[in-house]
Amino acid sequence: MKLVELLKYIEYIEILGSPEKEVNTIEFDSRKVKAGSAFVAQRGSLVNGHQFIQDAINQGATTIFCEKIPSEKINNVTFIRVSDSNLVLGELAASFYQFPSTKIKVIGITGTNGKTSIATLLYRLFLKQGYKTGLISTISYMVHLNEETASHTTPDALKIQQLLAEMVERGCEFCFMEVSSHAIHQQRIAAIEFAGGVFTNITHDHLDYHKTFAEYIKAKKTFFDNLPQNAFVITNIDDKNGLIMIQNTKAEKVTYSNRSMADFRCKVLENHFDGMLLNLEDREIWTRFVGKFNASNLLAVYATAIKLGQEKDEVLTQISKLEPVRGRFETLRSVDGKFAIVDYAHTPDALKNVLSAISELRTRNEQVITVIGAGGDRDKTKRPQMANEATLASDKVILTSDNPRTENPALIINDMEAGVKPQFRNKVVSIENRKEAIKTATMLAQPGDIILIAGKGHENYQEINGVKYPFDDKEILKQFFGTEI
Repeated sequence: MKLVELLKYIEYIEILGSPEKEVNTIEFDSRKVKAGSAFVAQRGSLVNGHQFIQDAINQGATTIFCEKIPSEKINNVTFIRVSDSNLVLGELAASFYQFPSTKIKVIGITGTNGKTSIATLLYRLFLKQGYKTGLISTISYMVHLNEETASHTTPDALKIQQLLAEMVERGCEFCFMEVSSHAIHQQRIAAIEFAGGVFTNITHDHLDYHKTFAEYIKAKKTFFDNLPQNAFVITNIDDKNGLIMIQNTKAEKVTYSNRSMADFRCKVLENHFDGMLLNLEDREIWTRFVGKFNASNLLAVYATAIKLGQEKDEVLTQISKLEPVRGRFETLRSVDGKFAIVDYAHTPDALKNVLSAISELRTRNEQVITVIGAGGDRDKTKRPQMANEATLASDKVILTSDNPRTENPALIINDMEAGVKPQFRNKVVSIENRKEAIKTATMLAQPGDIILIAGKGHENYQEINGVKYPFDDKEILKQFFGTEI
């Protein structure tokens, strides 16, 4: 594509060099630069791309987008100074791929918990409805039926535009996309024209990055503030910030609730370990999901489908056929009658929701044994809260490793132990090795007991000192449970 064409869609401060050249690729990683590439020097939270401008030129870059032009100019290289290189990367990527979001209905789902379930279930629902559909989620990126393992909840701006372009090329009509607070703040979703947005909830998370809860809320709210007038926003008013999220949006406002008057409502009539009976929009349907948090997720799925023009009875029929997302309240039974749940819950609120769902279903004649860790190099303030939630609703708690990353696992567990109240200390044991922790839980459990393995869900690795080792909670459980029923 001609550089002069790309420049039509961005604001820049100055340009040094000729705009009359071909741009073969756009890159922000200097290692991926090829002859004729345009390199965008981003200021990241960990790395400043301006340090790699010379490397990019050595690799063959002939155009450099940057916030500060180097003092030493190079012949045949065009430098373009911009005020925000993160924003410009998204705008360049969108124009390079011919603005794919204008040719497909993109729905963004944001919130602390529930994003993956809602996005994935919408993707599956629309497939069942006969549509070619795309998905960008924590677990995978789907271009209709072609799957790619996800690297981030929301990928970088280049990857998003590339995926959207592939979806358009494959004839997809819809894309359901998780939108993380990091992606919003870092402008990864710049230049995407969203047809709609969904707000799930907002609770304690990512304060290692956003520093304060107010800044975390602000990041999420920015997504809705920027939605166009012809879009819709569906918000959960059971969350106290649900209406705050949409107070400045230009989009059509739609509400959903399990507890109060709203545009879309749902009530749990029966709740069992193998599913729930729901009253959804005055219709009773049986679903294969468990817990009030999942009733809220399904209501968001239903509301979104209706706003996208789907027929009510058909949507309800398909919802009754949907199955839980991998690593979200996944259940297993041992041959001797022990019951286990694998769940991605890695925030205090998510853990509380899962344990609350278990509490609603248990008979009190069994033990609840919870295995929980906390991730390294992430928000430390939630660690004691996670342990506190676990001890409040469990008979036994095993504190262990999650993804320690570059931190000492023992120190992470120490942070968690600080949240254990004195009266609950006798029910807590700390086992640093996660496999041993899961094994211990299965040994402590008696037939009929419930084991919750929380924190990693769908993940099939454990990250330790920059290395991802194979590790799958569900597979480990199967080893110690024997034959799965």
